[in-house]
Amino acid sequence: MRALYVTHPQVLIDASVPVPQWGLSPQGRARAQAFADRDIVPTGAAIFASDERKAIELATLLSPDRDIRIDPSLGENDRSATGFLPSAEFETMADRFFGEPATSAQGWERAIDAQMRIVAAVARALAETGADRPVVFCGHGGVGTLLKCHVSGRAIARAEDQSRHAHPGGGNCFAFDLEPAKLAAEWVAMEDFAPGWFSPSVAAAR
Repeated sequence: MRALYVTHPQVLIDASVPVPQWGLSPQGRARAQAFADRDIVPTGAAIFASDERKAIELATLLSPDRDIRIDPSLGENDRSATGFLPSAEFETMADRFFGEPATSAQGWERAIDAQMRIVAAVARALAETGADRPVVFCGHGGVGTLLKCHVSGRAIARAEDQSRHAHPGGGNCFAFDLEPAKLAAEWVAMEDFAPGWFSPSVAAAR
C-alpha cells in the first residue's frame, strides 16, 4: 500500500521551551501552506501525526477539514536526556545516534528502538486505514530516516538523513510501500514533490 511521509519544515527554536512543544516558524508555515495548496494530499486521505506541536501544525495545514489522527508513537527519537543542544553539539549527537544505532548516546533513545517504534506505528496506521485509502504521515526527520532505511532495506546511517538529500530545513517527503517494503524515491523537498504519488505507476519526484 502506497503511503506518504512528510517531515515538518522549519520551526521556532526556543531553548526555554521543550522541543516537542516547538511550533512552525513563519518560513516553515509558509512552505507547508504552499505544499498544501498544490493538492499533494488526495481527497479522502487519512492523516496521521505525532503528538508534537510542529507535526500537528503541519497536519492541520495539509488537511484543515479532515480528521487528523494523533499517535505519540510517531514522535521523534527521544532526546529528553540532554534537552536542547546548540547546533554543533546536536549534529555531533545525531552522528552518534545514526552511527551507533544499538547504543544510547548520552541517554537518547537508541536508533534501533526508535526504528522499531516508528515501523510498528506505521504498520498499525496502515492496517487501520485499509488498502484503498491514501495515507499521509506528518512527522520528523530522525524517525522518518529510520523508516526510510527500513523500507529501502538499508542499514541505519546518517547518510540517509533528509539533510543529506533534500532541504536542510526539513519539509521533505518520500512515498513508500510497507508490505512489501519499497521506497518510491529518496527524500524530496516538498516544493519538488509531485502529485500522483498514490498511484504506484506515477513517479513521486519530478
